[in-house]
Amino acid sequence: MHEKERHRIILSAVQDRPMMTVTDLCNLTGASEATIRRDTATLHMQKRLRRVRGGIESLHPPQFVGLAGRPYAVNEAINAAQKQAIARAAVELCEDGDSIIINGGTTTFQMVHPLANRRLQVFTNSFPIAEHLLKHSKNTITLSGGTIYREQNIILSPFDNDVTRNVYAKRMFMGAHGLAPIGLMEGDPLLVQAEQKLIGQADELIVLVDSSKFASRSSLVLCPLTRIDTVITDDGIPDKAAAMLEAADVTLIVTTPRTAQSEGAAS
Repeated sequence: MHEKERHRIILSAVQDRPMMTVTDLCNLTGASEATIRRDTATLHMQKRLRRVRGGIESLHPPQFVGLAGRPYAVNEAINAAQKQAIARAAVELCEDGDSIIINGGTTTFQMVHPLANRRLQVFTNSFPIAEHLLKHSKNTITLSGGTIYREQNIILSPFDNDVTRNVYAKRMFMGAHGLAPIGLMEGDPLLVQAEQKLIGQADELIVLVDSSKFASRSSLVLCPLTRIDTVITDDGIPDKAAAMLEAADVTLIVTTPRTAQSEGAAS
């Protein structure tokens, strides 16, 4: 990732969270601690943020604090071909008439394209997923209630008595911050709270993660591996991760991303 892109991510993040640690920024950008310290020193000198012990803080802290994690617009361009292949495989598990939940995220968003010719009942907390399916499909769409978090393009409610408790689905499709032996991991407590409610409303949990997520970690565990029925990923999955899922009796579906050459041949 180039310096200019790292600076953009850092400045965007500190607008959502008034204080961030060096570790937070390393996780967001994938850069080393030394690189992040140089970046924050530069931005501090430019008076675009303030360096503090162990991290940074905003010069003008926001009144409304957003979610932890990399912004949707940044995630969207990362491993795009892998996400498209994973999403295609996910939709192949669906049959017309099914009731499904699709959690917000850049991998799950790719399901909208193969869903265009389907007729399902879709419950989602993703404004972009709902908008696209309404415009380009005949699926029945239900949106969750709550606050729209612009950076992640997701709708979340901290209240227990929201519409989620009245929803039932055969399958729930969701992404994640990371996947480890301890379970499915997320980066924000509000996300964990909302996603746990959704998971409880579905018979099967299908996790859509590109292979980089097996190396990603967070301090928050969403659910244990034993709650996951199926993981769909790409062919970059490490052998150790595949063995981990097999030991937990999780069904593994491995996809192969289409290259530009294969896309041309298919057309």
